[in-house]
Amino acid sequence: MAKPLTDSEKRKQISVRGLAGLGDVAEVRKSFNRHLHFTLVKDRNVATPRDYFFALAHTVRDHLVGRWIRTQQHYYERDPKRIYYLSLEFYMGRTLQNTMVNLGLQNACDEAIYQLGLDLEELEEIEEDAGLGNGGLGRLAACFLDSMATLGLAAYGYGIRYEFGIFNQKIVNGWQVEEADDWLRYGNPWEKARPEYMLPVHFYGRVEHTPDGVKWLDTQVVLAMPYDTPVPGYKNNTVNTMRLWSAKAPNDFKLQDFNVGDYIEAVLDRNLAENISRVLYPNDNFFEGKELRLKQEYFVVAATLQDIIRRFKSSKFGCRDPVRTCFETFPDKVAIQLNDTHPALSIPELMRILVDVEKVDWDKAWEITKKTCAYTNHTVLPEALERWPVSMFEKLLPRHLEIIYAINQRHLDHVAALFPGDVDRLRRMSVIEEGDCKRINMAHLCVIGSHAVNGVARIHSEIVKQSVFKDFYELEPEKFQNKTNGITPRRWLLLCNPGLADTIVEKIGEEFLTDLSQLKKLLPLVNDEAFIRDVAKVKQENKLKFSAFLEKEYKVKINPSSMFDVHVKRIHEYKRQLLNCLHVVTLYNRIKRDPAKAFVPRTVMIGGKAAPGYHMAKLIIKLVTSIGDVVNRDPVVGDRLKVIFLENYRVSLAEKVIPAADLSQQISTAGTEASGTGNMKFMLNGALTIGTMDGANVEMAEEAGAENLFIFGLRVEDVEALDQKGYNAREYYDRLPELKQAVDQISSGFFSPKEPDCFKDVVNMLMHHDRFKVFADYDAYVRCQAQVDQLYRNPKEWTKKVIRNIACSGKFSSDRTITEYAREIWGVEPSDLQIPPPNIPRD
Repeated sequence: MAKPLTDSEKRKQISVRGLAGLGDVAEVRKSFNRHLHFTLVKDRNVATPRDYFFALAHTVRDHLVGRWIRTQQHYYERDPKRIYYLSLEFYMGRTLQNTMVNLGLQNACDEAIYQLGLDLEELEEIEEDAGLGNGGLGRLAACFLDSMATLGLAAYGYGIRYEFGIFNQKIVNGWQVEEADDWLRYGNPWEKARPEYMLPVHFYGRVEHTPDGVKWLDTQVVLAMPYDTPVPGYKNNTVNTMRLWSAKAPNDFKLQDFNVGDYIEAVLDRNLAENISRVLYPNDNFFEGKELRLKQEYFVVAATLQDIIRRFKSSKFGCRDPVRTCFETFPDKVAIQLNDTHPALSIPELMRILVDVEKVDWDKAWEITKKTCAYTNHTVLPEALERWPVSMFEKLLPRHLEIIYAINQRHLDHVAALFPGDVDRLRRMSVIEEGDCKRINMAHLCVIGSHAVNGVARIHSEIVKQSVFKDFYELEPEKFQNKTNGITPRRWLLLCNPGLADTIVEKIGEEFLTDLSQLKKLLPLVNDEAFIRDVAKVKQENKLKFSAFLEKEYKVKINPSSMFDVHVKRIHEYKRQLLNCLHVVTLYNRIKRDPAKAFVPRTVMIGGKAAPGYHMAKLIIKLVTSIGDVVNRDPVVGDRLKVIFLENYRVSLAEKVIPAADLSQQISTAGTEASGTGNMKFMLNGALTIGTMDGANVEMAEEAGAENLFIFGLRVEDVEALDQKGYNAREYYDRLPELKQAVDQISSGFFSPKEPDCFKDVVNMLMHHDRFKVFADYDAYVRCQAQVDQLYRNPKEWTKKVIRNIACSGKFSSDRTITEYAREIWGVEPSDLQIPPPNIPRD
């Protein structure tokens, strides 16, 4: 097997077409050596690879800082409307290569590092992923930041600087084991602490209604310390800011409680306050009603709103004194986007500030709040909706509870006036859910308190209107919108798949990197022999490279000409990794039944993390690894079928596996996946999709033509009909012999001979409590997979479909998504104005 070229060697071969501008190699070298010198002078004289990484990171950062300062000056002088994207998660991944790409420095750095006898790729691998998110929602936020900067919007991301991000996943005896992700252990070269902007956040206490207004007294104070990370746009000199808050105890924290002299205890108790930003809750699409989580949500909101209002009041550069005192124009200058319900407390908090602190009258304050806030809904799964106990609110945020009750009362009065006597409607639409435990429905609060509510794919937005928020849609249909998600083509093509990016640039130039719809220009090349060959060659090189990685990491011999069948995403019953498992077992049984037959060889890769408390998801991982143990060791099977569980799936691993994939599995039960964005990354990188008509798959099929995807299974209306009729798993089990065989093998311990009962819970769930109807789609899925095999046997026809998919993926750029948010929700226009670089004097 030919040794694959490294990206570095490939970049050496690529004629420099400005795809990563050459820049000044000598300048980069000089800067690198200076940073290295100061690193070493401090404590030792032998450099480690990590020293080299930091020297390079600081060299690249130097190119950011001037642009960053200039961008912020530019905003202060022009005073545009500012966009505030509030999210409890920002799944950023690594920053070094992304910054080099966006600043056009990659070739200069590559060459300089090469001249110094080092390898750029090896240095890039040293960087820790910033894993401050669980999956789709946090990664979407990261793509949006990239697009907002590239589109020249005055935008800020606000979130929490978790000391520990999403856990590192280890597989031990086939089971997931979690390890803390100590990503800041060696420091973070990209962030800048801003202690001068530290702000107080209040918790607990009591409320007093006085003649001068309402006072929230006797609170516990925690300080929010901001850390700023630059967010560069693509080759436009714009550098926006992501500001993440870290919790710090004030110096007098608890000391007054300990006047008995237990000073040491009091100081140790500072941890209680600082725990707020300690760790990311590792649940995806699941609500966990813990007080610490509610504290996190209020912490980010309270600190951010103080910051927003400070910036609104003193808009001139460097000016700390208020120049605006009236809030009339607040919605003209500020847009707050709530990424799911996690920052929903922005609504009552903004009301509290306007009414209690700034003395704006209630109706005016409510009008300002609604015009300012907009809400993105990310899920229809009931277990994911946030519903906080009133008792917890009463203790932690007593004033906010009063405000929520007041908001709800006015809202219900309005509904009652429109629908007199419809008590059930009032119950359904209330923010407060009555019951054993009174709860606050945060999604209802978001819908009432926002001027725009959007889903994240067309089918999802329809479900939001027709079922999740049906009553609210009837009340205010004009509020509801769709904004189909997108991905940034900089990270998800140029950075992770330079070979493909280069092949495309050769044919259509490089404008597609900021206008992905230009990929349509590839359509006339679908039958171009040379282009078909080039695209297939890039895929084969990516597969060779990933095979080498897998062999090194997993000690499994990979057949690089096998079909790379990839299913990577969070492990969740609704994403149906179990359906994939049943297909793998079926393939295995077919090979065993007829070993002389010609089979299309497959390497099936499944990866993703399971929430630590999610028993079924952890069992699914164990099942995948157990099936792999049996299949991979069976000499009859050979290299016709391999099953690999990709350990610790994260952004930096996605950047390796996605460019190498042939088949992308997007097989959620119709009506459960809001959008998906992994599906878009695979499409753009030349994998074909096997999927249900769910989420953005629907629009992908529309763009590329359904005949260019492998679509199977129940549609949303079929799922609803099956729910009406009653889903009976046994009838499929009895009717489909291959399904029965696979289920019986899992049940009997065939894949877990040492623990025959290991998977009894999985089988019991599939047979009796399967909300996601795995068996109902099994037959259609297995038959669709046979069509996949058939096409894969004809590489040329396969590659034609690949090219058609790439050419039709333009809609799925986050630049398009953000342009729609800007125009239709925030009321701002993207700008392609280039800010002059720092070396050119300002006007």
